[in-house]
Amino acid sequence: MSGSYGPLAGCYDELTYDVDYPRWADYIEKHFARRHIPGRTVLDLACGTGSLTRELALRGYEMIGVDQSPEMLAQAAEKNRGVSPIEPIFLCQSMEKLDLYGTIDACVCCLDSVNYVTDPKKLERAFGRVRLFLMPGGLFLFDVNTPEKLEGLNGQVFLDETEDAYCVWRAEWSKRSRTCTYFMDLFRLEENGLWRREEELHRERAYPVDQLTAMLERAGFSDIRTYAAFQFRPPAPGAQRIFFTARKDD
Repeated sequence: MSGSYGPLAGCYDELTYDVDYPRWADYIEKHFARRHIPGRTVLDLACGTGSLTRELALRGYEMIGVDQSPEMLAQAAEKNRGVSPIEPIFLCQSMEKLDLYGTIDACVCCLDSVNYVTDPKKLERAFGRVRLFLMPGGLFLFDVNTPEKLEGLNGQVFLDETEDAYCVWRAEWSKRSRTCTYFMDLFRLEENGLWRREEELHRERAYPVDQLTAMLERAGFSDIRTYAAFQFRPPAPGAQRIFFTARKDD
C-alpha cells in the first residue's frame, strides 16, 4: 500500500471533518439488508482512525478494524474505547496479509482504500484473503475512485486547515503507472507556539471496473455488482466514485 499516514494520523479527523460517516453507514446497512448477510460480525478493512468502525459498532455490529498504520490504529482504539454494545477490536495488518481469528459475515473497505493498494497482485491477494474469512453468503463491499477522477486531479492543489493544522497537497497523475501521487506538506502548531512542518507522500492507483471485476472473480467471488455512489443504480459514464459488492457463494 502507498501512504504511511504517520504525521497525518494525529490530525486526520480534524482535516476530514466533512466526511459524513452516518451516511456511509446508512448506505452500508441498506446493502446488508438487501443482500441478507448471515450475521453481524463485520470487518472494516483499512479502517484508518476508526470513525466508520465506531458508527457501525454503535448500530450493534461486532466490529473488527484492520489497518497497516500503527499511528492510525492508535487513534482508532482511543476513539472506540468503551463503545457499546460490543467494543471493536483492532489489528495491525496489511490487506494482502489479512489474518483473522475467525469468520466474518461482511467486509467493508471504504473511502477509496482499495486505490491505495498500488500493486495489482497484492490487491488480488487481498481479495482472496477477504473471501477466505467470509462466511458462506457473506458480502464484500468497497468503493474506488475511478480512473476518470484520478486523472482529472492532475496538477490540482488543495488546502485543508484547522486552528492548529494546515495541509497543502498537490496531485500528479502518471499515465504510465496509472497512479495519482499526492505530495503533502503538513504544518502543525506545537505547544510552544511554533509550527512544525512534515511531509507525506501518498499514491492511488486507477483500476478500471473490468479489471477489478476480473480480480474478484479470480479470487472466487460471485454476484459482483457495481453502483453509483450512495445509490442502487449502475454508475453512469464518467462517474467519480463507484461502489462494488461481491458475495461468497453459499
